Amino acid sequence: MPVPDADQKEFTEPVALSSPRHIDLPLARSAFVTGFDLVALRARCTANLRRRESQVKQAAEEKSAICADSFQSRAGALDDETSDYDAAMRGGRTYVLAAALLGAAALLTIAGVGDRSGFPDWQAFVLGVVQGATELLPVSSSGHLVLVPWLGDWTYLEQHDDFNHTFDVALHLGTMLAVGGYFWHDLVAMVRAFVRTLRTRRLETPDERLAWIVLVATIPAGIIGLALEDTITAHLGEPWQIAILLAVFAGLLWLVDRRPATREAHELSLKEGLAVGFAQALALAPGVSRSGITISAGRLFRLDRDAAARLSFLLLVPTVLGAVLLKGLQDVVLGDLPAGWKGPFLVGVLSAWGTGLLAIEWLLGYVRQHTYGLFVVYRLVAAAIIVLLIVTGARAATF
Repeated sequence: MPVPDADQKEFTEPVALSSPRHIDLPLARSAFVTGFDLVALRARCTANLRRRESQVKQAAEEKSAICADSFQSRAGALDDETSDYDAAMRGGRTYVLAAALLGAAALLTIAGVGDRSGFPDWQAFVLGVVQGATELLPVSSSGHLVLVPWLGDWTYLEQHDDFNHTFDVALHLGTMLAVGGYFWHDLVAMVRAFVRTLRTRRLETPDERLAWIVLVATIPAGIIGLALEDTITAHLGEPWQIAILLAVFAGLLWLVDRRPATREAHELSLKEGLAVGFAQALALAPGVSRSGITISAGRLFRLDRDAAARLSFLLLVPTVLGAVLLKGLQDVVLGDLPAGWKGPFLVGVLSAWGTGLLAIEWLLGYVRQHTYGLFVVYRLVAAAIIVLLIVTGARAATF
C-alpha cells in the first residue's frame, strides 16, 4: 500500500454520505482521498435519496388513491343496492299495511259496527278513501269532501255540524298517520337536527336546513287558519267556487311544472320556505289543494318533482297535527261527542290511513318518471263536469 504524503489526510472518523437520516456511514480506515470533494458527493447522494423517496411516496399515494377509488366505487354500488333494497322493502311493507288497514275498515263497514242512521259506515269508508287519496295528491281533499256528498246527495254531515267536525278530525288523523309512518325516519332526523340547531345556533346539514324550512313554512297557514277559519267556512266551499279554483290552480301547476329542476328541498332559503308557507295558506279554500299548491311553489323554486312532493308531504305533518290537536281539543275533548260517533270515526281513520299510504307510494314513484300533467288534466275535467252538472240543472250550484 502506498504511503501517504504529508498533505494527504487519513479519514478515521465516520462520514455521512448517503443516509437520509444523517446516520453516518463509516469509511474504511485505510481510505485516503486526494483532491476529493466530499461535500459535493454527500449532496449528490442526499439528492438521489430524496428523489427515490419522492418516487416511492408518489407510488404509494397513487396506490392508495386507486384503492380509495375502488373502495368508494364498491361502497357506492353497495349504497345503490341498499337504497334499492330499502325502497323495495318500504314498498312491500306499505302495501301490506295499507291492505290490512283497508281490510279492517271494510270488515267494520260490512259488519255495520257503530252504524249510524243517516250516515252509515259505508259512507264513512268512501269519504275516508277520498280523503286519503286527495289529501296527498294535488287535487284538493277539502274540495272532494264537499263534491262527493254533493254528487251523492248525502246531506247528513251538512245538517249536523257537530258530527261533521268530529268526523273531519278523524279523516285528517288518518292521513297524518299515513305521512308520519311513511316518513318516520325523515321526521325523526329533522327533529334531532332542529334540536341540534338550538344548541349550535347554526344551520349546517341538509336536515337542519330542511327542519327550519318546514317550521317556517308551517307558520303562515297556522296564523291565517286561526284568524280566518270562520270566514272561510262561511263564504267558501260551494261547488261552483270549487270548480273555479280547481281550474285556476290546474293552470298554475301546469305552468310551473315546465320549469327546470335544479335544486333539492334543503337548498331553499328560509325566505323561500316562508313563501311556500303563504302558498300553503291558500289551500284553506276548498278546491286549491294543499299538496297541489305546495308542490307548485316547490316547482316554482326549481325543486325537482320528487323533492317538491316530499316537501309537501313533510309540511302536512305539523300543519295537520296542529289542526287535529286544536279541533280535537275543541270538538272532541271539550265538546260533546255526538251519539254514534265511534263507528264512522274508526272506519274513517282506518280507510284514510290505508289509502294515504298507497297515495304516497304511488305518487313518489309516478313523478320520478312523469310530469304533473295527469293531475292538471284531472282537475280541468273535474271542473268541467261540475260546471256541466250545474248548467244542466242536475245539481245545484250550492251545497
